Amino acid sequence: MKEVLKYYKDFPKEGIVFVDIIPYLQNRQVFKRLIAEVAKACTAPNIIAPEARGFLFAAPLLTTADHVENVVPVRKSGKLPFAEGDLCEVVIEKEYGSDKLYYRVSDIAAGKAEGDIFEVTILDDVLATGGTAEGLAESLESRKIVIDGKEYGVKVKEFVFIVEIADLHGRERLEKIAPVKSIAII
Repeated sequence: MKEVLKYYKDFPKEGIVFVDIIPYLQNRQVFKRLIAEVAKACTAPNIIAPEARGFLFAAPLLTTADHVENVVPVRKSGKLPFAEGDLCEVVIEKEYGSDKLYYRVSDIAAGKAEGDIFEVTILDDVLATGGTAEGLAESLESRKIVIDGKEYGVKVKEFVFIVEIADLHGRERLEKIAPVKSIAII
């Protein structure tokens, strides 16, 4: 599936080669095949989907993968309305700087727990250095979800990426937490 990708040198800054996944959205059959592969790779009932491209690949799973029950959006600052105590901030290190992302505990609680654990798959578009996924995983696994007085943990079952840039070694960083599955490795 990597044959449809496009590459842009020195974007968003010098020294970075931007991998453009938009071609996956420009052909119905390619997208359908991609979503089928993503559905096989994602085995947890709860999908953590960082904005914005994580949404593009997570949402179709709600209609194509019977085992997927819930998609938890992870957004940038000011994008998620929240009740007091519901919003979680995650500081992440990306290949071209740091950033902050946010998710809501209530979105995880809306999903499916098995026993006393919410198993999650972190699904994102590109695995570069692994900073975003690592920051999310650490935050999620430190979180306790309380529903009707019962406490649940969160466990990252796997990381799934549409594209992995192997030379940046993000896989090595993340496999200390959970298995990594990539649809295309470049």
